[in-house]
Amino acid sequence: MSTSKRPNRLEALLDRFGNYAVEAFHYIALFIIGCMVVWSAIHTTIDIFTVKSYATIDDILLLFIYLELGAMVGIYFKTNHMPVRFLIYVAITALTRLLISDIQHNHKADVSQLIITGSILILALAILIVRYASWNFPSVIREKHQTRPLEQGKTPRPEDDELA
Repeated sequence: MSTSKRPNRLEALLDRFGNYAVEAFHYIALFIIGCMVVWSAIHTTIDIFTVKSYATIDDILLLFIYLELGAMVGIYFKTNHMPVRFLIYVAITALTRLLISDIQHNHKADVSQLIITGSILILALAILIVRYASWNFPSVIREKHQTRPLEQGKTPRPEDDELA
Protein backbone atom coordinates (compact mmCIF):
# COMPACT_ATOMS: atom_id res chain seq x y z
CA MET A 1 0.00 0.00 0.00
CA SER A 2 2.75 2.46 0.91
CA THR A 3 4.76 1.63 -2.25
CA SER A 4 1.91 2.77 -4.48
CA LYS A 5 1.59 6.07 -2.59
CA ARG A 6 5.32 6.80 -2.67
CA PRO A 7 5.60 7.08 -6.49
CA ASN A 8 2.47 9.25 -6.52
CA ARG A 9 4.00 11.56 -3.91
CA LEU A 10 7.30 11.63 -5.79
CA GLU A 11 5.50 12.31 -9.05
CA ALA A 12 3.48 15.10 -7.41
CA LEU A 13 6.64 16.60 -5.92
CA LEU A 14 8.49 16.46 -9.25
CA ASP A 15 5.46 17.88 -11.07
CA ARG A 16 5.31 20.77 -8.62
CA PHE A 17 9.06 21.42 -8.92
CA GLY A 18 8.90 21.22 -12.71
CA ASN A 19 5.97 23.61 -12.84
CA TYR A 20 7.80 26.11 -10.60
CA ALA A 21 10.97 25.83 -12.68
CA VAL A 22 9.12 26.40 -15.96
CA GLU A 23 7.14 29.28 -14.49
CA ALA A 24 10.31 30.90 -13.11
CA PHE A 25 12.01 30.56 -16.50
CA HIS A 26 9.00 32.13 -18.25
CA TYR A 27 8.92 35.08 -15.86
CA ILE A 28 12.66 35.71 -16.07
CA ALA A 29 12.72 35.39 -19.86
CA LEU A 30 9.66 37.60 -20.28
CA PHE A 31 11.09 40.19 -17.92
CA ILE A 32 14.27 40.30 -20.01
CA ILE A 33 12.26 40.50 -23.24
CA GLY A 34 10.08 43.25 -21.77
CA CYS A 35 13.14 45.24 -20.70
CA MET A 36 14.67 44.87 -24.16
CA VAL A 37 11.45 46.04 -25.83
CA VAL A 38 11.28 49.10 -23.55
CA TRP A 39 14.99 49.83 -24.08
CA SER A 40 14.62 49.56 -27.87
CA ALA A 41 11.53 51.78 -27.89
CA ILE A 42 13.29 54.40 -25.77
CA HIS A 43 16.39 54.24 -27.98
CA THR A 44 14.26 54.66 -31.12
CA THR A 45 12.36 57.59 -29.60
CA ILE A 46 15.58 59.32 -28.52
CA ASP A 47 17.00 58.71 -31.99
CA ILE A 48 13.92 60.30 -33.57
CA PHE A 49 14.11 63.39 -31.35
CA THR A 50 17.87 63.94 -31.50
CA VAL A 51 19.23 62.64 -34.79
CA LYS A 52 16.30 62.82 -37.21
CA SER A 53 14.27 65.63 -35.62
CA TYR A 54 11.12 64.16 -37.23
CA ALA A 55 9.47 60.74 -37.33
CA THR A 56 9.05 58.87 -40.57
CA ILE A 57 6.27 56.36 -41.13
CA ASP A 58 8.91 53.63 -40.67
CA ASP A 59 9.70 54.98 -37.21
CA ILE A 60 6.05 55.16 -36.23
CA LEU A 61 5.36 51.61 -37.40
CA LEU A 62 8.46 50.41 -35.55
CA LEU A 63 7.08 51.99 -32.38
CA PHE A 64 3.79 50.16 -33.03
CA ILE A 65 5.74 46.90 -33.24
CA TYR A 66 7.34 47.69 -29.88
CA LEU A 67 3.89 48.48 -28.46
CA GLU A 68 2.47 45.15 -29.67
CA LEU A 69 5.45 43.22 -28.29
CA GLY A 70 5.04 45.00 -24.96
CA ALA A 71 1.33 44.17 -24.95
CA MET A 72 2.15 40.50 -25.58
CA VAL A 73 4.54 40.43 -22.63
CA GLY A 74 2.00 42.22 -20.42
CA ILE A 75 -0.81 39.84 -21.38
CA TYR A 76 1.39 36.85 -20.61
CA PHE A 77 2.27 38.27 -17.18
CA LYS A 78 -1.43 38.78 -16.41
CA THR A 79 -2.94 35.59 -17.87
CA ASN A 80 -0.07 33.09 -18.40
CA HIS A 81 -1.26 32.70 -21.99
CA MET A 82 0.41 33.94 -25.15
CA PRO A 83 -2.22 35.10 -27.63
CA VAL A 84 -1.28 34.02 -31.13
CA ARG A 85 -3.14 36.99 -32.60
CA PHE A 86 -0.56 39.43 -31.27
CA LEU A 87 2.22 37.60 -33.07
CA ILE A 88 0.21 37.88 -36.27
CA TYR A 89 -0.38 41.60 -35.60
CA VAL A 90 3.37 42.09 -35.22
CA ALA A 91 3.96 40.26 -38.51
CA ILE A 92 1.34 42.38 -40.30
CA THR A 93 2.86 45.59 -38.92
CA ALA A 94 6.36 44.49 -39.91
CA LEU A 95 5.22 43.62 -43.44
CA THR A 96 3.39 46.94 -43.71
CA ARG A 97 6.55 48.73 -42.62
CA LEU A 98 8.52 46.79 -45.24
CA LEU A 99 5.95 47.61 -47.93
CA ILE A 100 5.92 51.34 -47.14
CA SER A 101 9.70 51.45 -47.00
CA ASP A 102 9.93 49.63 -50.33
CA ILE A 103 7.48 52.05 -51.97
CA GLN A 104 9.24 55.12 -50.53
CA HIS A 105 12.69 54.06 -51.69
CA ASN A 106 11.98 52.43 -55.06
CA HIS A 107 9.07 54.59 -56.32
CA LYS A 108 7.92 51.89 -58.74
CA ALA A 109 5.57 48.93 -58.75
CA ASP A 110 7.24 45.58 -58.38
CA VAL A 111 6.32 41.93 -57.92
CA SER A 112 7.77 42.04 -54.40
CA GLN A 113 5.07 44.55 -53.40
CA LEU A 114 2.39 42.15 -54.64
CA ILE A 115 3.98 39.33 -52.64
CA ILE A 116 4.13 41.45 -49.47
CA THR A 117 0.51 42.55 -49.93
CA GLY A 118 -0.58 38.94 -50.47
CA SER A 119 1.28 37.96 -47.30
CA ILE A 120 -0.57 40.65 -45.34
CA LEU A 121 -3.87 39.35 -46.72
CA ILE A 122 -3.00 35.78 -45.71
CA LEU A 123 -2.10 36.93 -42.19
CA ALA A 124 -5.35 38.91 -41.94
CA LEU A 125 -7.25 35.76 -42.93
CA ALA A 126 -5.28 33.85 -40.29
CA ILE A 127 -6.48 36.32 -37.65
CA LEU A 128 -10.04 35.83 -38.86
CA ILE A 129 -9.67 32.05 -38.58
CA VAL A 130 -8.11 32.27 -35.10
CA ARG A 131 -10.89 34.59 -33.90
CA TYR A 132 -13.59 32.34 -35.36
CA ALA A 133 -12.05 29.22 -33.82
CA SER A 134 -11.61 30.80 -30.40
CA TRP A 135 -15.17 32.14 -30.44
CA ASN A 136 -16.78 28.84 -31.48
CA PHE A 137 -14.36 26.51 -29.68
CA PRO A 138 -13.16 28.30 -26.52
CA SER A 139 -10.22 26.82 -24.69
CA VAL A 140 -10.86 24.83 -21.55
CA ILE A 141 -7.99 24.65 -19.09
CA ARG A 142 -7.89 21.45 -17.05
CA GLU A 143 -5.59 20.01 -14.45
CA LYS A 144 -2.97 17.46 -15.57
CA HIS A 145 -4.61 14.41 -13.97
CA GLN A 146 -8.24 15.45 -14.31
CA THR A 147 -10.19 12.47 -15.63
CA ARG A 148 -13.68 13.77 -15.00
CA PRO A 149 -15.20 15.07 -18.26
CA LEU A 150 -16.77 18.50 -18.35
CA GLU A 151 -20.43 18.63 -17.49
CA GLN A 152 -22.88 19.32 -20.27
CA GLY A 153 -23.34 23.05 -20.78
CA LYS A 154 -20.32 23.98 -18.63
CA THR A 155 -18.14 25.18 -21.51
CA PRO A 156 -16.80 28.66 -20.78
CA ARG A 157 -18.33 31.57 -22.65
CA PRO A 158 -16.32 32.65 -25.71
CA GLU A 159 -16.03 36.24 -24.46
CA ASP A 160 -14.28 34.91 -21.32
CA ASP A 161 -11.64 33.09 -23.36
CA GLU A 162 -8.43 35.00 -22.77
CA LEU A 163 -6.77 33.26 -25.72
CA ALA A 164 -9.22 34.80 -28.19
